[in-house]
Amino acid sequence: MAYPARERGLEIQQRRQGTCTVVEVAGELDMNAVPRLRAELDVALKARRPPRMVLDLSATAFCDSLGLGLLVSTLNRVRETGGTLALVVTPGMISRLLTITNLDRHFATFETADEAVRWLEAA
Repeated sequence: MAYPARERGLEIQQRRQGTCTVVEVAGELDMNAVPRLRAELDVALKARRPPRMVLDLSATAFCDSLGLGLLVSTLNRVRETGGTLALVVTPGMISRLLTITNLDRHFATFETADEAVRWLEAA
């Protein structure tokens, strides 16, 4: 079953904060949005070596299995280059998804981007 295409289903903002790249994702991270986010993350990963990346999902309302796969592959790519990735999640769908898949054990998660940046800069 295919999901209907959404032109504005996902908003992505990228910024520098200290020595980190913060990628803010708002909306729905589904099969239609994954290619666009992957392209944005590719740019962010090339911007700094090793990458220190914060992926802010606090405004992400939905994530399907392809979105979850993108999170895992991004974590692996960051680690392969000697970098560090932190996720910003708030109580809700994304945090539950990480917990039920046991991925919360693999991702460093924080409630705010500022907390994540402080942790990355101290690492």
